[in-house]
Amino acid sequence: MSKKLHILFLCGWYPSRVLPTNGDFIQRHAEAVSLKNYVSVLHIISDEAVKKTEVVSFKKNNVKTHIAYVKKKQNIVSKAFVFYKAYRVLLQKIETFDVVHLNSIYPFGIFALHQKWFKKKPFIISEHWTGYLAPQAKQIGSVEKFISTVIAKNAKYICPVSENLAKNMQELGLQGVYKPIPNVVDTEAFYPIKKDHEHFNILHISNMKDNQKNISGILNVLQKLDKNFDNFSMTLIGENSKKYKEKANNLGIDSQKLQFVDQIPQRELNDFFGKADVFILFSTAENLPCVILESFATGTPVISTDVGGISEYFPENFGVLINQKDERMLYKEIEKVYLRKKQFDSTEEMHHFAVSNFSREKISDDFSELYHKSLSN
Repeated sequence: MSKKLHILFLCGWYPSRVLPTNGDFIQRHAEAVSLKNYVSVLHIISDEAVKKTEVVSFKKNNVKTHIAYVKKKQNIVSKAFVFYKAYRVLLQKIETFDVVHLNSIYPFGIFALHQKWFKKKPFIISEHWTGYLAPQAKQIGSVEKFISTVIAKNAKYICPVSENLAKNMQELGLQGVYKPIPNVVDTEAFYPIKKDHEHFNILHISNMKDNQKNISGILNVLQKLDKNFDNFSMTLIGENSKKYKEKANNLGIDSQKLQFVDQIPQRELNDFFGKADVFILFSTAENLPCVILESFATGTPVISTDVGGISEYFPENFGVLINQKDERMLYKEIEKVYLRKKQFDSTEEMHHFAVSNFSREKISDDFSELYHKSLSN
């Protein structure tokens, strides 16, 4: 058994009182790593409610978390100064660590460079940002791009959540040693439940941002389903999901067939997956969405747009991939499942696939190997 290391998770995104779900996938990576290592999290976020920097420290699920809430600054120089001061304050609360695990290259990678150049601490990078995907990548400024290339070059390993993201990053000039490692799923919290197929249930879970998740497109398809089929319902789960109620009403969708649920604790999602006959994701851009992996873990088939790195971990008998924004195709594939013209009898196989590729133990092993290699190199 390898020696336990102390890993500093340096996070530009992380759940906080300001943004409770922001970067929750990073939190799950940290909790997975903590199975084999000691983990401390350092996160800084602007908070309109504070007049001066406030530091909160706590331990949850074996992860020591240190968050600095800083006064919001409009001026970029002032903001950088306040963040740097908070960074120095948080470091004093963290015991000696072995390796830095940077989450998202820019701008927190500047702190990772500081640790490497002045403290001789190696760092690896996990990257989840869809902003590196075309065409969004064109919006990255020259200064950010230059700094990001320096950060990437100095990392021991770069671990995007998909091969597709790795390819896009390299095309932008972010060169380094790439070792993609996917998102993590708690396969003990997400497991198959025997389904009642008498009533057809559709499920969607996301951050409910229409420009990426295309909730409007889903509702357009639901309107057509409502006209043609009985005995079905759909549940939309996510932060502020109820803001789509007015659009659903304007489309004339039967309110009895549509349930809006605001953000709920992750461990409560398994019950919704258990009742669902199919999970749908109609995004215009993704890397490797946790919700698809969680759906597999519960044995629930998926209909998703074929964007980003989704196809890299999508066995053919686990669901269907469709073209983005193709509402007609989404309708047809849901119809096939509803009419039982397309069957998915691979519940246990789906769960086993999730355990083998995305379980906390698997991801912990993958990262631990890279930490030890970073030190030995």
